[in-house]
Amino acid sequence: MFEQVLFWVGSIILIAGGVFDLLASLGLLRFPNFYVRLHAATIGAIYGAFMPLIGVSLLALSLEDFPAKYMFAGGAFITGLIILIVAPIGSHVLAYAAHKSKSVKWEPVVDHLEEDSK
Repeated sequence: MFEQVLFWVGSIILIAGGVFDLLASLGLLRFPNFYVRLHAATIGAIYGAFMPLIGVSLLALSLEDFPAKYMFAGGAFITGLIILIVAPIGSHVLAYAAHKSKSVKWEPVVDHLEEDSK
């Protein structure tokens, strides 16, 4: 019974991650500037990679006769945690570098980072 619950919850999380990947790819195509597209890419990296990895981890735990289920579940879980930590840091560094190099045409209403550098 517990294995069936893990299977269905893992499947739902896996499908939800695929939906987030689809929405992030649409955002990358449709959003107007670099910063908003970077947000869509980060959502795709976090939810579109973290959620399927957690789903795979739960699916691996739901298999009864699979001898390496703990190895697959642990590997997927640790990889998901690493992505959850690294993806926001990477997008922040990209946005900061783009702002500092002034390589992106952008007219903000308020720019606190520019005010701090003066």
